[in-house]
Amino acid sequence: MKKTGKQTIIFSAPPVIAASAAVVGEKEGQGPLSKCFDFVSPDDYFGEKSWEKAESAMLTRCFTLCCDKAKLSPSMLDYVFAGDLLNQCMGSAYAFKDSGVPYFGLYGACSTMGESLSLAAMAIDGGFAETVMAATSSHFCSSERQFRFPLEYGGQRTPSAQWTVTGAGSVILKSCGEGAKISAVTTGVITDAGITDANNMGAAMAPAAYATLSAHFADTGRTPAYYDLIVTGDLGAFGHDNLEELFRRDGTSLGEHYTDCGLLIYDRTAQDVHAGGSGCGCSASVFCSYILGGIADGRWKKVLFAPTGALMSPTSTQQGVSISGICHAVAVEA
Repeated sequence: MKKTGKQTIIFSAPPVIAASAAVVGEKEGQGPLSKCFDFVSPDDYFGEKSWEKAESAMLTRCFTLCCDKAKLSPSMLDYVFAGDLLNQCMGSAYAFKDSGVPYFGLYGACSTMGESLSLAAMAIDGGFAETVMAATSSHFCSSERQFRFPLEYGGQRTPSAQWTVTGAGSVILKSCGEGAKISAVTTGVITDAGITDANNMGAAMAPAAYATLSAHFADTGRTPAYYDLIVTGDLGAFGHDNLEELFRRDGTSLGEHYTDCGLLIYDRTAQDVHAGGSGCGCSASVFCSYILGGIADGRWKKVLFAPTGALMSPTSTQQGVSISGICHAVAVEA
């Protein structure tokens, strides 16, 4: 058994991150991480005629860039694990339909990058594959149309609302080689705090992040100080503060090295995104650019990446059902 504790796996042969790529839209390219991304599109349609096709085109470009950076053809991939926010994961399904690569479609809401990385790493460490891609995407306009209102509606956004990132991220993992390694993953459990406000997803997801990070520390015997950087995904300003408060009640501080992808990708003052960024593409694009770039530069040696997701659908939101949360933690070490 490779499990440590109830929810964590420590890899005996840690998969290596061979390459990564991040593609974003125009608004994301105007933010503080603009120089980190591989490609910033000046056209959020990405040359297509609908927002949904644009999301697939964005993920396809990210997939191609990642393969080019790893110097391998798509045919060399054993599997791809990918997902998005659209119904039936159609964004990633259309992105990979012509690739010829065996495909697993995933849905973990905004935590999908953590889920895809976890499963890809398990496949390699378990001896079922040698080269695997993990990828995901989101698009502001396609997400707004599905989960909230069409853009033409012009609805007022609450202060706790977050801005869905138009972005995609992809990572290629290999069984051996040089580079940062995924040393451990902690699979989250579904957590429901009874939040029903779809404009306050940070509050819905923070308890899930707390549960997963607590399990990771308990299973591994590590403390927050073990990591040079702890970064959650898409909690935004409200969820970030909620998570810190939950740990403070336990007498634990996540420390100054804790941050959130939803706070990193935008300038909240200049870009009017309210509580920050969200969406699958938020944590994916930040991880595949800024975070992995920082590890490569020697800024950090040990990073705990913990993207979070709000497990809701348009139907459940309209019926007033509470929003469950999930979080998967991935330990990356140089």
